Amino acid sequence: MQRLTVEEFREADKLPLIVVLDDVRSMYNVGSVFRTSDAFRVEAVYLCGISCTPPATEIHKTALGAEDSMAWKYYSTALEAVKELKKQGYCALSVEQVEHSTKLQTFVPQQGQKYAVVLGNEVKGVHQEVVDASDGCLEIPQLGTKHSMNVSVTAGIIIYKFAESLILKQGVDKYVDNPVHNV
Repeated sequence: MQRLTVEEFREADKLPLIVVLDDVRSMYNVGSVFRTSDAFRVEAVYLCGISCTPPATEIHKTALGAEDSMAWKYYSTALEAVKELKKQGYCALSVEQVEHSTKLQTFVPQQGQKYAVVLGNEVKGVHQEVVDASDGCLEIPQLGTKHSMNVSVTAGIIIYKFAESLILKQGVDKYVDNPVHNV
């Protein structure tokens, strides 16, 4: 299956993406985000506010060890994390349904640009001050009666969009065959 060891994973080039969790209350959702982030070699996961941090049994239950391979940091607020990321040259995008949001199907991540995506609380979404501080907002179009999705599902869709645009179009075989220097 050509799986990387934790050490190889840490050395491998990463998708230029940081996932920021803004007050995500469910440790199972946090664990799922770690696992999906590992699957696509996301650079890091930032846990903010009430978002639980490893080690935690509930995180491990869904992360299945990805909390050990993934780089992560904790910030007291997502606003603090976004401000720091913007200073480091990241384009910060909140995933939220707002006026003038960019529909995910029209968004094209640019090669060479580093990104941070902010995913919000399961009930309240991304804090308004974080939305205001972001460089823009991404929205996943939804066609049913509900206009929200589980945060870990949303993370999977968003992360895949970045991976597809920035890596997977090169071909999965190239990505897997030379894991350390091709992202």
